[in-house]
Amino acid sequence: MTRGRVHERWAQLRFSVIGQLLAAPPTKGALRAALDALAAREWRHPTSGEPVRFGASTIERWYYRALGERHDPVGVLRRKQREDAGRQTAMSEALRLALLAQYAAHKSWSVKLHWDNLVALTRTRPDLAPVPSYSTIRRYLEAHGLKKRRPLTSRQTAGALLAETRLEEREVRSYEAEYVGGLWHWDFHHGSRKVLTARGEWQTPLLLGILDDRSRLACHLQWYLAETAENVAHGLSQAIQKRGLPRAAMSDNGAAMTAAEIGEGLARLGVLHHKTLPYSPYQNAKQEAFWGPVEGRLMAMLEDVPDLTLAKLNEATQAWVEYEYNRKIHSEIGEAPIARFRAGPEVMRPSPDGTALKLAFTRAERRTLRKSDGTVVIEGRRFEVPNRYRHQDRLELRFASWDLGLVHLVDEHTGTVLCRLFPQDKTRNASGLRRSLEPATDEPVAVKPAGGMAPLLASLIEQRAATGLPPAYLPKDEGEDT
Repeated sequence: MTRGRVHERWAQLRFSVIGQLLAAPPTKGALRAALDALAAREWRHPTSGEPVRFGASTIERWYYRALGERHDPVGVLRRKQREDAGRQTAMSEALRLALLAQYAAHKSWSVKLHWDNLVALTRTRPDLAPVPSYSTIRRYLEAHGLKKRRPLTSRQTAGALLAETRLEEREVRSYEAEYVGGLWHWDFHHGSRKVLTARGEWQTPLLLGILDDRSRLACHLQWYLAETAENVAHGLSQAIQKRGLPRAAMSDNGAAMTAAEIGEGLARLGVLHHKTLPYSPYQNAKQEAFWGPVEGRLMAMLEDVPDLTLAKLNEATQAWVEYEYNRKIHSEIGEAPIARFRAGPEVMRPSPDGTALKLAFTRAERRTLRKSDGTVVIEGRRFEVPNRYRHQDRLELRFASWDLGLVHLVDEHTGTVLCRLFPQDKTRNASGLRRSLEPATDEPVAVKPAGGMAPLLASLIEQRAATGLPPAYLPKDEGEDT
């Protein structure tokens, strides 16, 4: 027997020795002769393979142990486990507690470093001596799952410590969306090669990758020179126009990913935005794993291009992702991403047009209308508001911080776009031409009544006259009645 664990091999050897006694039990009085015959034979040692013999009393003990077990006669022939197995009796209780405290404070230490520090600790704490061998310490740590763990980040912030605790206390499981379009992942990746810009500078490009969770399809890839919300909106818009609208998307907590334009834009499009927990990139593992083939295949094939530009890099990336990655059998799902994307089942929705997408990825903010000149201020610039909205004090605007050339006034209750606002042109306003005021409401304009005293004042005079008293003043000017 050369396969299986040592205990299994010994059990099977013992069973092969007594198996014929169980299959054909000897008659009364013949057991001793059968045991002596088996003791005279040679058997192959289960670990060394050398010939070995067993005494008749040993074989008899095996026989009666297996004879009394009806369900698992092989299992009862296994070697018994030591009562102190896994307890490292060479370690005292005080030493165990010291080692556990040391590990809790320094999980990133190697076993050798833990052992060296325990040896050094005995100089000030003689009660811990003697420290057992390095192998004993290593076996103890392995038996209790106390492995070396790298810190998630070098920053010892509250969020980082919470992430460390969560990773230690909660299990990590792989997952997959049930439907195509049920979940998209997106993230930025710093390229391993620099590109030459038109200004004659070398810059490290960043790849925005957007993947479908179920099919692993690369919905869109594009290299940029900066990780900004503008580039995120640019890439997401192209992915949506190529593949359709997903139901949910996941990203990390970077400033570009959580910008107001991105969060509000996804909400307007009906896409639920999931964000990974801080310092927990393993939640977006599919996206992180995707950078492997990007560097291992795409960037490797460009290593001999001396003057790599951003345009050339993007052109090569589109060819690689559409004609190799999306069409090649994926090792995890066992089929090509494009084939699985088409096979479904899917919950995708049709993509809006480009204008609607551009309007979606904007932020909504409220501004106070300047009554003096009918303008609102956005980032230090004044925008003129049509005079038909002059009666409103607070206006809701939608704009992208990177494109103030496209600002819209919207209805704060329905979100309907009312009109587009343009920057104030003081030079044009200096011509003196002014538009007529448009009605602020659709209600019909009232006709001015005929002249005369107001109804309220006439009523008050009638009330005073009904009292029969003279006016409560003394006439003085000439011509007044006396």
